[in-house]
Amino acid sequence: MMRKKFVACGVLGWCMEIVFTGLGSLRKNEHSLTARTSIWMFPIYGMACFLTPLCRLLRKRNFLVRGMVYTCCIFTGEFLSGSLLKRHGACPWDYSHAKYNINGVIRLDYAPLWFGAGLLFEKVVSPHSS
Repeated sequence: MMRKKFVACGVLGWCMEIVFTGLGSLRKNEHSLTARTSIWMFPIYGMACFLTPLCRLLRKRNFLVRGMVYTCCIFTGEFLSGSLLKRHGACPWDYSHAKYNINGVIRLDYAPLWFGAGLLFEKVVSPHSS
């Protein structure tokens, strides 16, 4: 069951990233909507399956509380995985140009996006969606 959730989270994460980077290409006036991701992102997004026990604990909480907790978890995962990959010259993202970045591996202004992503991952890993 956990393997299926890992794969589902990895694929969902990849799809979200493809849509986000594809739409982001409009800012560069690229009407081809070319998207970008990395193989590294699959296991990083897949790790959202480890939110399952947390989802059980939070299931009766308000969505704002759940979303904020998931945002913190995602920021932590992004910071740890980004720092590790950066140390080995393999980090596929670099936020050092962004105003609200931390060590170039997380962007605090992405909190609303991670809030929504956390609630989407919750739907995938929730015991009720099994």
